[in-house]
Amino acid sequence: MNTPRTRFYRNKAEGKFLGVCSGIADYTGVDAIWIRLGFLVAMFTLGWPILVYFAIGMFAETKPTALYADKQEEKFWQGVRQSPARSAREVRSRFREIDRRLARVEEHYVDNNRALSAEIESLR
Repeated sequence: MNTPRTRFYRNKAEGKFLGVCSGIADYTGVDAIWIRLGFLVAMFTLGWPILVYFAIGMFAETKPTALYADKQEEKFWQGVRQSPARSAREVRSRFREIDRRLARVEEHYVDNNRALSAEIESLR
């Protein structure tokens, strides 16, 4: 699962300083304000998170501009990062529903058209 859509990136476009907190927010799906507040609390109580912040800021890649087509695709990939198994189940469920709908359409047309029904049976 090491595709460009599942990697961590700094988000300089929506970031305040280096885009690390915004990148973490994009990666996890949590609102950036909560990440920033948590970072500030950790920085003032522990001190060392500022070093981690700068290290991530120096070594993490910047988010590509055309990584996602829209917000729906971005939410999907956040779900994949959080729980790949759940995402796979959801995709399988969507395909099953599409298959059921197509079967109903096929049944509707085949029931009313004997020639089409015979042709479909000959293909099986």
